[in-house]
Amino acid sequence: MKLSGLDASDVQVQEEEKVYSGFLKLFKYKITHRLFKGGVSCPLIREATVRPPSVGVILFDPVHDQVVLVEQFRMGPFLSNDDPWLLEVVAGISEPGETLEEVALREVEEETGYRITSLMPVSDFYVSPGASNEKLKLFCGLVDATDAGGVFGVADEGEDIRVHVLPFPQAYDMVEDGRIANAPAVIALQWLKLNHHELCQYEK
Repeated sequence: MKLSGLDASDVQVQEEEKVYSGFLKLFKYKITHRLFKGGVSCPLIREATVRPPSVGVILFDPVHDQVVLVEQFRMGPFLSNDDPWLLEVVAGISEPGETLEEVALREVEEETGYRITSLMPVSDFYVSPGASNEKLKLFCGLVDATDAGGVFGVADEGEDIRVHVLPFPQAYDMVEDGRIANAPAVIALQWLKLNHHELCQYEK
């Protein structure tokens, strides 16, 4: 149940301007919205990137109790003077006409070489709701990680992705000590922690 009673009908868009269109599409809006205390806000200027829905996939080997993560360069932490090579779950943006399940299967193959056949839904969440409309659907895919590893990615898209196989306890320790600090991977590994016993009952 909504706590506030407010919804999208309580927002009025007065102006919309496309500021930039590239890999990211940036829009500038002038809006007003209803206030919790009653009445309407003054006109507000808000910028937001507009993106298609995205997916993330945590790959888990329940027999060997291992997770498969990918490492690649990310501009955001580089700009914050942090280590720009992040350990992440497989992730990608949907193309027109694709279901999110199809996106997940395609991205897993492109980034790790795996062809998985089934996915378990984990969570849906906005990646950065103050700055973007992007909503990510997170999945879990079960794999045999025995032969995992290597470097993958779509060369035409500038992808340079290294695959890592880690014992689940080690990966979760990296969440707790901050070495893994990106939202999809943190949420995925916390979900795996909560569902670990049940998932480890799966046979190879």
